[in-house]
Amino acid sequence: MAVSDNLLVALVQERNQGAAEANLSLIEQRVAEAAARGARLVLLQELHNAAYFCQHQNVREFEQAEAIPGPSTERLGRLAKAHGVVIVGSLFERRGAGLYHNTAVVFETDGSIAGKYRKMHIPDDPGFNEKFYFTPGDLGFHPIDTSVGRLGVLVCWDQWYPEGARLMALAGADMLLYPTAIGWDPDDDQAEKDRQRNAWILSHRGHAVANGLPVLSCNRIGHEPSPIGASGIDFWGSSHVLGPQGEILAEAGTSAPELLMAEVDMQRSEHVRRIWPFLRDRRIDAYGDLLKRYRD
Repeated sequence: MAVSDNLLVALVQERNQGAAEANLSLIEQRVAEAAARGARLVLLQELHNAAYFCQHQNVREFEQAEAIPGPSTERLGRLAKAHGVVIVGSLFERRGAGLYHNTAVVFETDGSIAGKYRKMHIPDDPGFNEKFYFTPGDLGFHPIDTSVGRLGVLVCWDQWYPEGARLMALAGADMLLYPTAIGWDPDDDQAEKDRQRNAWILSHRGHAVANGLPVLSCNRIGHEPSPIGASGIDFWGSSHVLGPQGEILAEAGTSAPELLMAEVDMQRSEHVRRIWPFLRDRRIDAYGDLLKRYRD
């Protein structure tokens, strides 16, 4: 698929508004603003319809899941068509009775669903009880073809795994995109908070450099209380756009909503890969042990 030289992208970093209708209404406003400013691709944050409900385990939370296609995809599809933009959304998918996924959906400029990606790596950490809700993805690591290029869409916890990013690159992705929900434990000291945020950004910069690709990561912002009396999560924002050498093209703040916009040179990956030919020099004959859980 043909890729233009420059692509104006927009990342919608927002607080939870308390209900799906309020969140989707705000998304509609932000997408309209992004399109008016010339954006052709809009990336939304992970599970943008609601609060980050995975802080606890409660079967009632499954009631907010929906089919794909379904009401939210219809609404986001109309939004993409109305403004002539490609939108990457993130939804709680009900695939069938007792079977749910954390799923990213890509909408083409005509409102159609260009493709979807089901989150492959599912965390189970304090405050991030995702294994209770989500079945690991089974669609593999395949870029989604759109009018703005081949999008290597991954989701949040996937961002810590170089294998997923590399497989998307090998399959011809023009960029990597991460809808994200990540934040601090308010009880951690500032030094620990800084280490975590810096590690998160460094992981993305590493994916950009190792694969010679732009990287877009859109995170939510604001404090979300725990439903079970814990300290909750302070989502740290910091949504960003990186170039194929890991350079920061744009970065949002840590404390407020922001419509982050950046221009991405879609031809730079070709030039960067000519001087840093990592894909050429891979020793695929020697990587068999990567298929093992651990080398004893």
